[in-house]
Amino acid sequence: MVFAAGLGLRMRPITEKIPKPLIKVGGKALIDHCLDRFAEAGVERAIVNVHYLADQIEAHLAGRRRPEIIISDERDRLLDQGGGIKKALKLIGDEPFFLCNTDAFWLEGPRSNLERLVDAWDPERMDVALLVAATVSAVGVDWPGDFSMSADGIVVQRKEREVAPYVYAGIGIIKPELFKNEPREIFRLAPLFFDAAAKGRLTGVRLDGTWLHVGYPDAIAEAERAIDRSTL
Repeated sequence: MVFAAGLGLRMRPITEKIPKPLIKVGGKALIDHCLDRFAEAGVERAIVNVHYLADQIEAHLAGRRRPEIIISDERDRLLDQGGGIKKALKLIGDEPFFLCNTDAFWLEGPRSNLERLVDAWDPERMDVALLVAATVSAVGVDWPGDFSMSADGIVVQRKEREVAPYVYAGIGIIKPELFKNEPREIFRLAPLFFDAAAKGRLTGVRLDGTWLHVGYPDAIAEAERAIDRSTL
């Protein structure tokens, strides 16, 4: 499930004419950075939700073959990430699935981080598994982190007025049954993470490589400098 429906308010004025997933960083649209990683990992199908400037995103993805793209149309009403998943459940099916934000990507380490996340997934003891990045070394992070993590990968939500060592890297695996009895149409995804954390059923895998968060206009240049450094 690839989230491409947001308004991109922090990216204004760029996003007044182009949706954030289509902003180019290092010569490639943000959404393609993510989809290329999934294609490399063998993922066959991606469900992409659209709302803001949806025609542009659909046109951009029309020629893509790997992974196969299925559009979940939210033009009439923006549902937030949780609601977007609930709407797409009939397309997702009954198996755990990947989550993917489109305002970040990463420079890969020696092994695919998606494959590492899959290898760590254990549905007997997890409801959600997240790829997390070190707060201090991530590019474009302007908040005090999201989570702490134990040696065995159990993730705990950051406490108020504390700095957490890890940020959510925008990629995860989650069970569809967490959404099936949800009565709301519009709801956020993060509270489901926090609920899983409170039950000890949220785990993390530390990203191997460099995470690049592109959440505001100046972060584009920051990310491109990091890409340039990686090629030296």
